Amino acid sequence: MRFHDFYYIRRSDRRVIFFLLAVFIIVSLALLVFHGKESLYAGAGEADSTWQGRGADRQGNYHEYRRGKGNHYYAVRGRSVSRFPFDPNTADSTELLALGLEPWQVRNIYKYRAKGGVFRRKEDFGRVYGLTNKQYRDLAPLIRIGSDYQPYTSRGYQNVPYGEAPDSVPGRRFPAKLRPGERMDLNDADTVLLLKVPGIGPYFARQIVRMRKMLGGFYSVRQLLEIQDMPEEALPYFEVNPAKVHRLNVNKLSLVELRRHPYINYYQAKAIVDYRRLYGEIHDMGQLKLMKYFTPDDFERLRHYIEY
Repeated sequence: MRFHDFYYIRRSDRRVIFFLLAVFIIVSLALLVFHGKESLYAGAGEADSTWQGRGADRQGNYHEYRRGKGNHYYAVRGRSVSRFPFDPNTADSTELLALGLEPWQVRNIYKYRAKGGVFRRKEDFGRVYGLTNKQYRDLAPLIRIGSDYQPYTSRGYQNVPYGEAPDSVPGRRFPAKLRPGERMDLNDADTVLLLKVPGIGPYFARQIVRMRKMLGGFYSVRQLLEIQDMPEEALPYFEVNPAKVHRLNVNKLSLVELRRHPYINYYQAKAIVDYRRLYGEIHDMGQLKLMKYFTPDDFERLRHYIEY
Protein backbone atom coordinates (compact mmCIF):
# COMPACT_ATOMS: atom_id res chain seq x y z
CA MET A 1 0.00 0.00 0.00
CA ARG A 2 1.41 3.32 -1.06
CA PHE A 3 1.10 6.51 0.93
CA HIS A 4 -1.20 8.23 -1.57
CA ASP A 5 -3.61 5.25 -1.35
CA PHE A 6 -4.30 6.31 2.25
CA TYR A 7 -6.56 9.07 0.95
CA TYR A 8 -8.92 6.53 -0.67
CA ILE A 9 -9.70 4.86 2.68
CA ARG A 10 -13.01 5.83 4.21
CA ARG A 11 -13.02 8.58 6.78
CA SER A 12 -14.24 6.32 9.58
CA ASP A 13 -11.40 3.85 8.93
CA ARG A 14 -8.87 6.63 8.94
CA ARG A 15 -10.10 7.74 12.37
CA VAL A 16 -9.64 4.26 13.74
CA ILE A 17 -6.10 4.08 12.37
CA PHE A 18 -5.23 7.48 13.89
CA PHE A 19 -6.66 6.41 17.23
CA LEU A 20 -4.64 3.19 17.28
CA LEU A 21 -1.44 5.07 16.41
CA ALA A 22 -2.07 7.57 19.19
CA VAL A 23 -2.67 4.78 21.71
CA PHE A 24 0.53 3.03 20.59
CA ILE A 25 2.59 6.19 20.97
CA ILE A 26 1.17 6.99 24.43
CA VAL A 27 1.79 3.45 25.69
CA SER A 28 5.34 3.45 24.33
CA LEU A 29 6.17 6.75 26.01
CA ALA A 30 4.67 5.56 29.30
CA LEU A 31 6.77 2.41 29.21
CA LEU A 32 9.95 4.40 28.52
CA VAL A 33 9.30 6.82 31.38
CA PHE A 34 8.44 4.07 33.86
CA HIS A 35 11.47 1.99 32.92
CA GLY A 36 13.79 5.02 33.30
CA LYS A 37 12.55 5.76 36.82
CA GLU A 38 12.92 2.16 37.85
CA SER A 39 16.52 2.09 36.65
CA LEU A 40 17.25 5.33 38.45
CA TYR A 41 15.85 4.05 41.76
CA ALA A 42 17.67 0.77 41.35
CA GLY A 43 21.00 2.52 40.76
CA ALA A 44 20.49 4.78 43.73
CA GLY A 45 19.63 1.85 45.95
CA GLU A 46 22.69 -0.05 44.86
CA ALA A 47 24.89 2.99 45.51
CA ASP A 48 23.35 3.44 48.95
CA SER A 49 23.97 -0.19 49.83
CA THR A 50 27.64 -0.09 48.92
CA TRP A 51 28.73 3.45 49.79
CA GLN A 52 30.63 4.00 53.00
CA GLY A 53 33.36 6.33 54.16
CA ARG A 54 35.21 7.83 57.06
CA GLY A 55 35.54 11.36 58.36
CA ALA A 56 36.44 13.36 61.42
CA ASP A 57 34.42 15.78 63.50
CA ARG A 58 35.74 19.04 64.93
CA GLN A 59 36.99 17.28 68.05
CA GLY A 60 39.30 15.11 65.95
CA ASN A 61 37.28 11.87 66.44
CA TYR A 62 37.03 9.56 63.47
CA HIS A 63 33.57 8.34 62.37
CA GLU A 64 32.33 5.83 59.84
CA TYR A 65 29.40 6.60 57.56
CA ARG A 66 27.28 3.94 55.82
CA ARG A 67 24.05 3.98 53.81
CA GLY A 68 21.91 1.06 52.84
CA LYS A 69 18.49 0.31 51.35
CA GLY A 70 15.80 1.61 53.59
CA ASN A 71 18.10 2.45 56.48
CA HIS A 72 20.75 5.08 57.17
CA TYR A 73 22.95 5.18 60.20
CA TYR A 74 25.90 7.12 61.54
CA ALA A 75 28.27 4.84 63.39
CA VAL A 76 30.92 6.49 65.54
CA ARG A 77 34.31 4.88 65.90
CA GLY A 78 35.79 7.61 68.10
CA ARG A 79 39.52 8.11 68.58
CA SER A 80 40.04 8.58 72.28
CA VAL A 81 41.72 11.88 73.13
CA SER A 82 43.97 12.02 76.16
CA ARG A 83 45.28 14.97 78.10
CA PHE A 84 48.80 14.77 79.55
CA PRO A 85 51.85 17.09 79.79
CA PHE A 86 54.13 17.01 76.76
CA ASP A 87 57.23 18.69 75.34
CA PRO A 88 56.64 19.68 71.67
CA ASN A 89 60.39 19.40 71.08
CA THR A 90 60.56 15.72 72.01
CA ALA A 91 57.01 14.32 71.76
CA ASP A 92 56.69 11.55 69.17
CA SER A 93 53.84 11.04 66.72
CA THR A 94 51.98 8.61 69.01
CA GLU A 95 51.80 11.17 71.81
CA LEU A 96 50.82 14.02 69.49
CA LEU A 97 48.03 11.94 67.91
CA ALA A 98 46.79 10.90 71.34
CA LEU A 99 46.48 14.58 72.25
CA GLY A 100 43.96 15.01 69.42
CA LEU A 101 46.16 16.47 66.68
CA GLU A 102 45.53 15.45 63.09
CA PRO A 103 48.16 13.38 61.23
CA TRP A 104 48.90 16.25 58.86
CA GLN A 105 49.42 18.58 61.82
CA VAL A 106 51.86 16.09 63.33
CA ARG A 107 53.74 16.01 60.02
CA ASN A 108 54.03 19.83 60.11
CA ILE A 109 55.57 19.62 63.60
CA TYR A 110 58.04 16.98 62.44
CA LYS A 111 59.02 19.08 59.40
CA TYR A 112 59.56 22.13 61.61
CA ARG A 113 61.82 20.19 63.98
CA ALA A 114 63.69 18.53 61.10
CA LYS A 115 64.66 21.99 59.78
CA GLY A 116 66.17 22.93 63.14
CA GLY A 117 63.10 24.64 64.57
CA VAL A 118 62.83 24.72 68.37
CA PHE A 119 59.84 25.55 70.56
CA ARG A 120 61.40 27.79 73.24
CA ARG A 121 58.11 29.05 74.68
CA LYS A 122 54.63 27.61 74.73
CA GLU A 123 53.52 30.51 72.50
CA ASP A 124 55.82 29.13 69.76
CA PHE A 125 53.63 26.03 69.56
CA GLY A 126 50.68 28.24 68.61
CA ARG A 127 52.43 29.06 65.32
CA VAL A 128 52.28 25.47 64.07
CA TYR A 129 50.75 25.59 60.61
CA GLY A 130 47.14 24.44 60.68
CA LEU A 131 46.71 24.51 64.46
CA THR A 132 43.34 26.01 65.43
CA ASN A 133 42.72 28.44 68.27
CA LYS A 134 40.69 25.85 70.16
CA GLN A 135 43.42 23.23 69.87
CA TYR A 136 46.02 25.68 71.16
CA ARG A 137 43.82 26.75 74.09
CA ASP A 138 43.30 23.10 75.05
CA LEU A 139 46.97 22.12 74.74
CA ALA A 140 48.74 25.26 76.02
CA PRO A 141 48.34 24.36 79.76
CA LEU A 142 49.92 20.96 79.03
CA ILE A 143 53.06 22.23 77.29
CA ARG A 144 56.29 21.70 79.23
CA ILE A 145 59.46 23.07 77.56
CA GLY A 146 62.54 21.16 78.72
CA SER A 147 65.50 23.06 80.14
CA ASP A 148 67.68 21.98 77.20
CA TYR A 149 65.51 24.03 74.85
CA GLN A 150 65.06 27.17 76.95
CA PRO A 151 67.06 30.33 76.08
CA TYR A 152 70.49 30.36 77.64
CA THR A 153 70.07 33.87 79.05
CA SER A 154 66.93 32.82 80.95
CA ARG A 155 69.18 31.25 83.59
CA GLY A 156 69.66 34.68 85.11
CA TYR A 157 72.00 37.66 84.95
CA GLN A 158 75.25 37.69 86.86
CA ASN A 159 77.87 40.40 87.04
CA VAL A 160 81.31 39.57 85.72
CA PRO A 161 84.21 41.77 86.86
CA TYR A 162 86.13 43.53 84.12
CA GLY A 163 88.98 41.39 82.79
CA GLU A 164 87.50 38.11 84.04
CA ALA A 165 86.79 35.43 81.43
CA PRO A 166 83.06 35.35 80.66
CA ASP A 167 82.96 31.55 80.61
CA SER A 168 84.17 31.40 84.20
CA VAL A 169 80.76 32.46 85.45
CA PRO A 170 77.87 30.14 84.49
CA GLY A 171 74.68 31.67 83.20
CA ARG A 172 76.34 34.49 81.27
CA ARG A 173 76.57 34.48 77.49
CA PHE A 174 78.50 37.74 77.07
CA PRO A 175 81.05 39.50 79.29
CA ALA A 176 79.98 42.40 81.46
CA LYS A 177 80.08 45.90 80.00
CA LEU A 178 82.73 48.48 80.78
CA ARG A 179 82.08 50.96 83.53
CA PRO A 180 82.17 54.73 82.83
CA GLY A 181 85.76 55.95 82.62
CA GLU A 182 87.18 52.62 81.41
CA ARG A 183 88.64 52.52 77.89
CA MET A 184 90.23 50.08 75.49
CA ASP A 185 92.57 50.54 72.52
CA LEU A 186 90.52 50.53 69.33
CA ASN A 187 93.44 49.17 67.29
CA ASP A 188 94.04 46.17 69.58
CA ALA A 189 90.61 45.00 70.75
CA ASP A 190 89.19 41.84 69.23
CA THR A 191 85.50 41.02 68.94
CA VAL A 192 85.33 39.52 72.45
CA LEU A 193 86.72 42.66 74.06
CA LEU A 194 84.56 44.90 71.88
CA LEU A 195 81.47 43.20 73.31
CA LYS A 196 82.35 44.75 76.69
CA VAL A 197 81.64 48.23 75.32
CA PRO A 198 78.08 49.46 76.08
CA GLY A 199 76.05 49.66 72.90
CA ILE A 200 78.33 47.26 70.99
CA GLY A 201 76.88 43.87 70.09
CA PRO A 202 78.15 41.06 67.84
CA TYR A 203 77.19 42.93 64.65
CA PHE A 204 79.04 46.18 65.48
CA ALA A 205 82.00 44.23 66.87
CA ARG A 206 82.39 42.44 63.54
CA GLN A 207 81.98 45.67 61.58
CA ILE A 208 84.66 47.44 63.66
CA VAL A 209 87.18 44.62 63.14
CA ARG A 210 86.35 44.47 59.42
CA MET A 211 86.77 48.23 58.96
CA ARG A 212 90.03 48.26 60.94
CA LYS A 213 91.46 45.52 58.72
CA MET A 214 90.51 47.36 55.51
CA LEU A 215 91.87 50.72 56.68
CA GLY A 216 95.02 49.41 58.30
CA GLY A 217 93.99 50.78 61.69
CA PHE A 218 92.13 53.79 63.13
CA TYR A 219 93.71 57.20 63.63
CA SER A 220 90.57 58.62 65.32
CA VAL A 221 87.68 57.26 67.35
CA ARG A 222 85.32 59.39 65.24
CA GLN A 223 85.98 57.09 62.29
CA LEU A 224 83.60 54.60 63.90
CA LEU A 225 80.70 56.87 62.93
CA GLU A 226 81.33 55.87 59.31
CA ILE A 227 79.73 52.54 60.26
CA GLN A 228 76.01 52.81 59.65
CA ASP A 229 73.93 53.22 62.84
CA MET A 230 76.99 53.06 65.10
CA PRO A 231 75.88 54.28 68.57
CA GLU A 232 77.78 57.47 69.39
CA GLU A 233 77.52 56.79 73.12
CA ALA A 234 80.05 53.96 72.64
CA LEU A 235 82.88 56.30 71.53
CA PRO A 236 83.99 57.47 75.02
CA TYR A 237 84.99 53.89 75.83
CA PHE A 238 87.69 53.84 73.12
CA GLU A 239 91.15 55.32 72.74
CA VAL A 240 93.46 55.21 69.74
CA ASN A 241 97.20 54.77 69.36
CA PRO A 242 98.03 56.34 65.91
CA ALA A 243 101.42 54.62 65.86
CA LYS A 244 99.66 51.32 65.15
CA VAL A 245 98.18 52.53 61.85
CA HIS A 246 99.58 50.70 58.81
CA ARG A 247 100.70 53.20 56.13
CA LEU A 248 100.75 52.93 52.33
CA ASN A 249 103.82 53.80 50.26
CA VAL A 250 102.32 55.69 47.32
CA ASN A 251 105.57 55.42 45.34
CA LYS A 252 105.68 51.62 45.37
CA LEU A 253 102.11 50.31 45.35
CA SER A 254 100.32 49.47 42.11
CA LEU A 255 96.95 50.83 41.05
CA VAL A 256 95.18 47.67 42.28
CA GLU A 257 96.90 47.81 45.66
CA LEU A 258 96.08 51.50 46.12
CA ARG A 259 92.48 50.90 45.09
CA ARG A 260 91.97 48.39 47.90
CA HIS A 261 92.08 51.13 50.52
CA PRO A 262 88.58 52.39 51.45
CA TYR A 263 89.67 56.04 51.25
CA ILE A 264 91.10 55.77 47.70
CA ASN A 265 88.78 55.26 44.75
CA TYR A 266 89.73 54.07 41.28
CA TYR A 267 90.21 57.56 39.77
CA GLN A 268 92.37 58.70 42.67
CA ALA A 269 94.55 55.58 42.48
CA LYS A 270 94.93 56.07 38.70
CA ALA A 271 95.86 59.73 39.22
CA ILE A 272 98.61 58.74 41.67
CA VAL A 273 100.02 56.11 39.29
CA ASP A 274 99.85 58.50 36.31
CA TYR A 275 101.62 61.25 38.27
CA ARG A 276 104.43 58.87 39.19
CA ARG A 277 104.79 57.81 35.57
CA LEU A 278 104.88 61.39 34.23
CA TYR A 279 106.67 63.34 36.98
CA GLY A 280 108.46 60.79 39.15
CA GLU A 281 108.09 60.02 42.85
CA ILE A 282 105.67 61.81 45.14
CA HIS A 283 107.22 63.53 48.18
CA ASP A 284 104.19 65.45 49.41
CA MET A 285 100.45 65.00 49.00
CA GLY A 286 100.35 68.68 48.11
CA GLN A 287 101.65 67.66 44.70
CA LEU A 288 98.24 66.15 44.01
CA LYS A 289 96.13 69.10 45.13
CA LEU A 290 95.67 70.40 41.60
CA MET A 291 93.99 67.17 40.54
CA LYS A 292 90.20 67.29 40.37
CA TYR A 293 89.78 63.85 41.89
CA PHE A 294 90.96 64.93 45.36
CA THR A 295 89.14 67.15 47.83
CA PRO A 296 90.49 68.75 51.04
CA ASP A 297 88.64 66.10 53.06
CA ASP A 298 90.35 63.35 51.04
CA PHE A 299 93.80 64.81 51.82
CA GLU A 300 92.91 65.10 55.51
CA ARG A 301 91.96 61.46 55.73
CA LEU A 302 94.75 60.13 53.52
CA ARG A 303 97.61 61.93 55.29
CA HIS A 304 97.27 59.45 58.19
CA TYR A 305 97.73 56.49 55.86
CA ILE A 306 100.31 57.75 53.31
CA GLU A 307 104.08 57.49 53.44
CA TYR A 308 106.68 58.28 50.78
